Amino acid sequence: MQIYVCVKHVPDTAAYIRIIGVDGFDESCKFVMNPYDEYAVEEALRIVKREGKGMVVIVTVGKEPAVSAIRSALAMGADRGIHIKTDESFLDPTLKSMAIKRAIEQDGNPDLIFSGRQSIDSEGMQTHFRLAAAFGMPVVTDVVDLVIKDGMAIVEREIGGGSKEVIEMRIPCVIGATKGLNEPRYAKLPDVMKAKRKEIKQIKIGSLGVDTSSGTTKLVGLTLVPERGQATMLEGDTRDMVQELVGFLKKKDKVL
Repeated sequence: MQIYVCVKHVPDTAAYIRIIGVDGFDESCKFVMNPYDEYAVEEALRIVKREGKGMVVIVTVGKEPAVSAIRSALAMGADRGIHIKTDESFLDPTLKSMAIKRAIEQDGNPDLIFSGRQSIDSEGMQTHFRLAAAFGMPVVTDVVDLVIKDGMAIVEREIGGGSKEVIEMRIPCVIGATKGLNEPRYAKLPDVMKAKRKEIKQIKIGSLGVDTSSGTTKLVGLTLVPERGQATMLEGDTRDMVQELVGFLKKKDKVL
């Protein structure tokens, strides 16, 4: 079974982001593999192990440092990687999906394509849908359980409010993984060392026939999220606290 997993190189959630100019930021901060993509990599590895054969190929689009996200996945146990190189910090989702599709087609025939449900930086939640549309494959996201049987993918997905639904799709298909699907493994030092010797094929995005200047989506600006105000603790009996709370909502927050 040939499984491709799309991963993204993103800033660590604990990193301090310093905005530069209108639409840039200091990229010297700590980057990691997108956390949702870790569930995708783990599930792909488990499927290959259960099947007793197959290969897990990691695909990413990004600048040169994005190789580290591939290495992280290889350290988890993936077999090899494909790095689609671009100099763009932000790439139109349609163009990104097109580049991934063409890179996968050049490499082999996918039985399954995984990704995380979203990236924690832009949170666009588009790549797996656009990739499925480009391949003409079915797609399901927010997957928390998966069974592969008789050429079918039987998935359970969260739909909000504590509810879930079960969907059957014919393979090949695209799956967006999320928290709850599994528990991603931690790479041990020997695995990290082995990952350095695994193959990573590098492809310039232009060689895939993708013109990065032709995108219809543009990043127009970045702003920091305003810091939250400090909490105010109310004391006294219930009646006094309710009156004080109503006063805050009327005078300070102006929501009443």
